[in-house]
Amino acid sequence: MPFATYQIRGMSRSHLSTAIRWAAREGWNPGLYDLDPLYGIDPEGFFMGWLDEGPVASIACVRHGPDHGFMGLYIVEPALRRHGLGLALWNAALEHVKGRVLGLDGVVAQQDNYRRGGFEQAWYNVRYKGRGRETVVQDRRVVSLSSLPFDRLTAYDAAFHPVPRPAFLRAWSQMPQSHSLGWWEGGELRGYGVVRACREGYKLAPLCADTPAIAEALFEALCARVPLVEPVFMDVPECNLQATRLALTQGMEATFPTARMYRGPAPQLALSRLYGLTTLEVG
Repeated sequence: MPFATYQIRGMSRSHLSTAIRWAAREGWNPGLYDLDPLYGIDPEGFFMGWLDEGPVASIACVRHGPDHGFMGLYIVEPALRRHGLGLALWNAALEHVKGRVLGLDGVVAQQDNYRRGGFEQAWYNVRYKGRGRETVVQDRRVVSLSSLPFDRLTAYDAAFHPVPRPAFLRAWSQMPQSHSLGWWEGGELRGYGVVRACREGYKLAPLCADTPAIAEALFEALCARVPLVEPVFMDVPECNLQATRLALTQGMEATFPTARMYRGPAPQLALSRLYGLTTLEVG
C-alpha cells in the first residue's frame, strides 16, 4: 500500500453520517434518520480510513452480543480503490469482532472476495421496488406498535435476529417520517413491520409475520401510509418463497440481488416468517 499517511480510526457519530452519504452515492438508499439507531448498536464498531486528514474509506463491524457481529458500509472512495486501503480497513475492523460469528450482505461484485475471506453464502436477497398506494380498509388487528407492550415486540423480534436488540428496536420503530405497525391477535403479537423515509422513497424494513395473510395485511397497511407517487423498497430473502410471492403479487419489480453470508455457523433464524430484512448495513 503506497499511501504512507493512511490512518484507520474509529468513527464518531458525525463521521458515520459521512459514511451514510457515501452509501447513498453507491445507490444503497439508506434511510433519512438511520444515523442514531445504527450508531447506538455499537459506537465502537464503526471505522474510517483517513488519507491526509480526509476520510476516504468506511466500514461498520458491529457487535451483536458476545457471539455475533455484522459487517456493512464497506466503501472506499472510487478513485482510490484497488490500492489496499479497503483491505487494511477490513483487517483492522475484524479485530473488533474477533471470535464472533460474522455476517454481511454482499453485493454481487464482492461475493468472491468475501468467500476468500472465509464467508459462506446462507441465502440470497432481492431488493424489490413498488409504490405507495390508496388507503386500504385496515383490519382491526393491525395496530400501531407504540400501542403495544414493548416487551412483546422484543420477544417477537428475537426469532429474526441472533440476539435480542431492544435499544435498536425502540429507536428504529420511533424514527421521524416512519410508520410502525403490528398484528395483534388474542393478546399476542403475530407480525410487525416498519416503513421509513429514505433518500429515495421509502423502505419497508423489516416485515415479519406468522402467516402470508398477516404479511399481506401489514404490507398493504404500511404502503398505504406512503404517498402514491413515492417508491417503496423491500429486501426479500429469496429462500422465503411466500415473501417473493407477496412482492410479485403486489406489483413490485426486482432491482438488485445481494447474498447473506456468514463467517462461522449461520444463526438459526425464522426465515419462513421473515418477509423483509431490517438493513443491509447492520443485519
